[in-house]
Formats: sequence, structure tokens, C-alpha cells
Amino acid sequence: MVKIGASREEAPARSDLPTAKPPVFDAVFCDRLAELFAWRRDVRRFKTEPLPPLLLENLVRVAALAPSVGNSQPWRFVSVESEAARRVVIQSFDACNAAALASYEGERAALYTRLKLAGLKEAPVHLAVFCELATEAGFGLGRKTVPETLDYSVVCAVHSLWLAARAQGIGVGWVSILDPAKVCRALTVPESWKLIAYLCLGFPQEEHLDPELERHGWQPHLPETGRLHRK
Repeated sequence: MVKIGASREEAPARSDLPTAKPPVFDAVFCDRLAELFAWRRDVRRFKTEPLPPLLLENLVRVAALAPSVGNSQPWRFVSVESEAARRVVIQSFDACNAAALASYEGERAALYTRLKLAGLKEAPVHLAVFCELATEAGFGLGRKTVPETLDYSVVCAVHSLWLAARAQGIGVGWVSILDPAKVCRALTVPESWKLIAYLCLGFPQEEHLDPELERHGWQPHLPETGRLHRK
């Protein structure tokens, strides 16, 4: 048996461990899984009621099952709970949102003003997700030529958390209209931590199968033709 926290030298080779029979996922499960993917919406309108106790911890635990380059596990999750830190984040959003609006003109600018782009004031949970760029875990395997795979690993964890939350009836919104440097300073994280995602979590006020940006005419769903290329 491998001890929890055992060093690399103490842990036995993987070939010494028993194999496990993989689960069988039937057609019903696969259909439900596809439905879960379809219902993974970017939620912006939240109820203010808190999440059940330990739910956030359980979601992070599932997120950490995501694949990572070289098994580096570079994700770092920060639950943003202080009013002071949240205020800085909201102020950053307001400033960046105003700058984004100024970059549009005419009908596109008018449409932009009608979009709900964040739920920062209503969502009961703010979760900042970082990539530890200086991690020694994984010993650099797989990222010598494409170091961005550390970032991609964290994105995989975000998506895993997103699906797990949706399965529990929890909505998630990814807020990208922010100044990462200001967020990092507000949360006083190490310099080697890179902000990958700032998430709002909570129970949705309303449910829609179609993405909000499609529903409001910002960007339709692209056709399936052209997604898969064969060379």
C-alpha cells in the first residue's frame, strides 16, 4: 500500500499495483453525458443564496481529476471571500467593461450595453483559478517545447469543475473582462501564479439551453461544417 504523502523514492512502481476493471458506460449514460455538455451554460444571472456546505470543496476535488501535462497538477484555487478583494475585482470589471464598450460602434455598441457579462455582485461564490508556473511537480515532462500546456492543464480543470457544478444544479460564469494584474495584487498570490480564470458560482436565476450570446444576437452557433479537418 502506498502511504499518503510518501516520497517518490518510497512509492512502489505502478506495475506493482493491481489493475482495475474499468466501468462500463451504457448508452443511457452517454446520452445523459451529452445532455450535461449541452446544458453547461455560461451563467450570468445568479440567486444570492449560498451553496450547500462543502460543495465547493467537492467541486475542486473533482476538478483536480483533470489531466495535466507531466502530472504537474498546476491548478491553484482561491475562494475570494473578503469584501475588499471582491470590490477590487468588481472595480476592475467596470473599468475593463467601459474600455471594451468604447471599442465598439453603432449597433454593436448598443447590443454590447444590453449584454449581461458578469454576475459578480450576485454570485455567492467567487473562485479565482491560477496556474503555478514555477511548479516542480511533473519535472518538466511534456512542456519543454510547449510550456503553455501548463495553462491548458488548468483550463481542463476549470472545464471539469464546470461540468461537475452543472450536474449539481450549480451555474458557473467565467468573467474574462478583468485586469489580471489587479486581481493578483488584490489576492496577494505568489508572483509565479498566473490568473487563468475568474469564476462566479451559484444557483441560476433562470435556465436556458441556448447560450446567452446566441439568444441576444451577439454571435450565432457556427455550423458543423469545417470543424473536423482531415489531412
